[in-house]
Amino acid sequence: MDLDVVDRAIIDHLREDGRLSNVALAERVHLTPGPCLRRVQRLEAEGMILGYAAQVDPAALGQAFEVILDVEMSAYDKRTIEHFETTVAGFDEVVELYRLFGAPDYFVRVAVADLAAYEHFLTEEIITIAGVSKISSRFAMKVLKSQRPAASAAPASRPTPRR
Repeated sequence: MDLDVVDRAIIDHLREDGRLSNVALAERVHLTPGPCLRRVQRLEAEGMILGYAAQVDPAALGQAFEVILDVEMSAYDKRTIEHFETTVAGFDEVVELYRLFGAPDYFVRVAVADLAAYEHFLTEEIITIAGVSKISSRFAMKVLKSQRPAASAAPASRPTPRR
């Protein structure tokens, strides 16, 4: 499907705010509500818009601490790989799981409450899976761009004005 400028604008605005009313969306993309709604429905029907979701504060779910894992396997038989993938995909702590070409074999993004929760998850769950030979953990120093909302933070204190 070829997307024109208006379709791309609709998608961009809905990515930013999926709860945007059709009237507000139509205003932003310079259409009347009827044609705008028909375009959104067409984008949904053709699979360009897959769905709508709420962005939830990771801290509220106990998932404010993220770790990126590189996992290398020692065995590559079908049974070992299927067991690893099914097991890891089933953990609530795992928010992304990719099988890669080359090394490492897997990229896993884990979200837990804190360092202690991560250590427990790693030692009690991931390391115990048959076929895992090497795990490297990386923690982000600073999030520069992400599709996932940032964890809530306490409001910044304001300096007291000088008189």
